[in-house]
Amino acid sequence: MPIPDSHDRPALLEARGLAFARNDEPIFGPLDFALHPGEVVLMEGDNGAGKTTLLRVLSGLLAPSAGEIRLNGEPLTLARLSPQVALLSHQAGLKHDLTALENLAFAAGLHGVRAGLSPESALAGVGLDGYADVPVRQLSAGQKKRVALARVLLAPVGLWLLDEPYANLDLDGIRLVNRLLDHHARRGGAALITSHGAYAYTSGTPRRISLHGGSSGSRDALGSGGTAESIAASAAPTAAPTTAPSENRA
Repeated sequence: MPIPDSHDRPALLEARGLAFARNDEPIFGPLDFALHPGEVVLMEGDNGAGKTTLLRVLSGLLAPSAGEIRLNGEPLTLARLSPQVALLSHQAGLKHDLTALENLAFAAGLHGVRAGLSPESALAGVGLDGYADVPVRQLSAGQKKRVALARVLLAPVGLWLLDEPYANLDLDGIRLVNRLLDHHARRGGAALITSHGAYAYTSGTPRRISLHGGSSGSRDALGSGGTAESIAASAAPTAAPTTAPSENRA
């Protein structure tokens, strides 16, 4: 099933002249880009280039130094934010003394549940069927990442902001992330993801936003670019590297 042309619809997320500085030291920007329904966009740059900071700004956790963020055409405010955006950060934000299922149930109580899903089905959807009653502290790093991905999957939101979603995952986990991104885009969602390794994209051509420590550039930032189809192509076995981070499953 082809993904509808995302540019036939208004931008889900738009940044205009967006910049951030810390103690008068520029971190990124100014940056202009738009993310439409059905799109998955890769934000890339070296460590320290500002990728994580940009996601925190786009999620409302940090205020920009300059510029504007718009969600569905409306200026971003904290009051409008939480029902619309799911953020996956470096820190999984899980409660280690709760089980995997209890963590998802807690998140569902706060933010709601996507239609057709439940905490149990979300865990199964990320390959953790049978781990529902395991305390998070007993899970491997890769399994904790999968629980965090299940929480994103469960949230009834259109915009995903994913910071290094492939970290701590083995090749099967990398393919899982690409399948989740593809499915999210096909149902009209959008995702902005960060990577400094980009090993999952060797055969794909996603639209890219490049950050370079205090200045930003974009390739095809406002034009047509890679949808989830170009992202998902990278999950093919021929695209896989000879080595990848081990998920260290328990």
